[in-house]
Amino acid sequence: RVQLVESGGSSVQAGGSLRLSCTASEVTYVYPGSCVAWFRQAPGKERETVAATRTADRSTYYGDSVKGRFTISQDITKNQVYLQMNSLKPEDTAMYYCALGYYGGPLAGWARDPRNFGVWGQGTQVTVSS
Repeated sequence: RVQLVESGGSSVQAGGSLRLSCTASEVTYVYPGSCVAWFRQAPGKERETVAATRTADRSTYYGDSVKGRFTISQDITKNQVYLQMNSLKPEDTAMYYCALGYYGGPLAGWARDPRNFGVWGQGTQVTVSS
């Protein structure tokens, strides 16, 4: 079974940047409909979708709170999907998870439901101080 490993989390000051990586343990992002999403969950809050991409056509979805600041990208040759986070705010503080699912339709609605993703990483902590 494929495993996902997140990396790149750290503590930064507001306005700073981080790049998170999601590495798959085997070639998996090449399969039709492969979709990778970044979720985040802060203490006491529900898990929310930050960004998602379908690796075949590079279509993307972003949560409203990160549009214009975060960018999801991929390097399939390295089995990696990235989340570039710029202009970080204290409210971006959370545990960030990547997850893998399979879907061929529009991402906007589908990617918001964590139940659509069957493989999850362990998470990487992002802390933004003011």
